[in-house]
Amino acid sequence: MTTLIALAIGVVPVFLFLWALYVLDSYSLLSLRVVLLALCAGVAASLVAYVVNRWLRPTLSMELTSYARYVAPVVEESLKAAYVVVLLARNRVGFVVDAAIYGFAVGTGFAAVENLHYMSLGLDASAWLWVVRGCGTAVMHGAATSLVAMIARTLHNRTTHFVPYRVLPGLIAAIVLHSLYNHLLIQPLLATAVIMVAVPLLATAAFEYSERDTRSWLGTGFDTDQELLLAMKAGNTAMTPVGQYLASLRARFAPEVIVDMLCLLRLRAELGIRAKGILLMREAGFEPDHDPSIRAKFDEVRYLEHSIGATGMLAMVPFMHTSARDLWQLNLLDEGTQ
Repeated sequence: MTTLIALAIGVVPVFLFLWALYVLDSYSLLSLRVVLLALCAGVAASLVAYVVNRWLRPTLSMELTSYARYVAPVVEESLKAAYVVVLLARNRVGFVVDAAIYGFAVGTGFAAVENLHYMSLGLDASAWLWVVRGCGTAVMHGAATSLVAMIARTLHNRTTHFVPYRVLPGLIAAIVLHSLYNHLLIQPLLATAVIMVAVPLLATAAFEYSERDTRSWLGTGFDTDQELLLAMKAGNTAMTPVGQYLASLRARFAPEVIVDMLCLLRLRAELGIRAKGILLMREAGFEPDHDPSIRAKFDEVRYLEHSIGATGMLAMVPFMHTSARDLWQLNLLDEGTQ
């Protein structure tokens, strides 16, 4: 078999699957740039895994089959999950669907390097081997990391700070999936068939759940932000729970700090409405125009946060939207200004 055919069978299918996930996202949650960065992270993870596996198997004195079933999945899934941890810690993942795309992109980069390495060995392999590696093993790598990201995103939904242990359930699930797949490789075509059936079903379920979740969040978020802005513009803030809470802080903070808190709330509400508007426009098939005022608003937000100080920001936690998803929507806008 020629190298070109092996490349087409062994590498192209997983990239096509990633492309399908990317274009099926009706809200266009991820830019092409961040997907490419996730691919690069997968490439880096694959290179590190190659070094670790070459050193660890002789060190453990394990034969190849046992190592592939019980140790390699732990090493490889942990390395792929590292980038997911970084994304979650920086509030770059908002919904299950973008978690799935991020994870699959990392797995795609990992699998591409792995399969290219096998091709470089110059093995006289049949077409069926490359079908297994391209449609089975490569897609499994993408699905496993997607599983880590989706479960971690779900557990992280309503929290304000990311803690790494929330990745563990998804990581364990990915390791089990990887290990089971390697057990099934005694019947490689069966393993490939299972992956090709299971992964599209998993992706479909993730997209449907994320669509419902996104619509629910958009509706609730719009109402909350608009109510706050309308109250501020009408001068009725004192009648709202937020205004009453701020009034209780007057004994602890200087008047100018209270004013800065109100300004920060207004800006955060405006930015939140803008972010949700972008998602709705993308769902309708439109890409919103660049808003040059967004950068100035972010500069003002950072100035106000510094002016309010750590103690003041802590006092605002009970009434300011600071969940992981609220912070993600600000990152969505911030990326658009860069």
